[in-house]
Amino acid sequence: MGIDIPTFRNAMGLFPGAVTLITTGSGDLRRGITATAVCSVSDSPPSLLVCVNRKTGTCAEILRSGRFSVQLLDQTQTEVALQFAGATGKSGAEKFALGGWDSCPFGLPRLRGALASLSCAVLATTETGSHCIFVGGIDDAALAPGDALVYARSKFHRLKAVA
Repeated sequence: MGIDIPTFRNAMGLFPGAVTLITTGSGDLRRGITATAVCSVSDSPPSLLVCVNRKTGTCAEILRSGRFSVQLLDQTQTEVALQFAGATGKSGAEKFALGGWDSCPFGLPRLRGALASLSCAVLATTETGSHCIFVGGIDDAALAPGDALVYARSKFHRLKAVA
């Protein structure tokens, strides 16, 4: 049968997650969302998975183009995370007005200052509930120094080394 939606959301909110942007498209077709549902799949071949709500323009553009990129946000990029989460009311390509953006060799958006920007070609797609799960083969990476922005209990957090 399963648990109710509020209990599920409360439980998932306890899991700390790295804050990322899932971006896709180019020009006026650029789309992106803030997400914590990102994880590695394999190092042979290098791949990861992302979960994207099927109702978003980001999902539609990934399905159309067969490509996406993941930006791992630095702890100083909270405003960008909020913009891509929809908190500022911006949508579509308007979201990219905040932050400094370049393009990867495949033409996908790359956020300057992101700790990692990983460009992917879709290897597999699965629909589960309200989301599409995309497995992407990583074919380009840009890395930068810094500390990751983390989200848990409905708040952004900065990591602090314990020992």
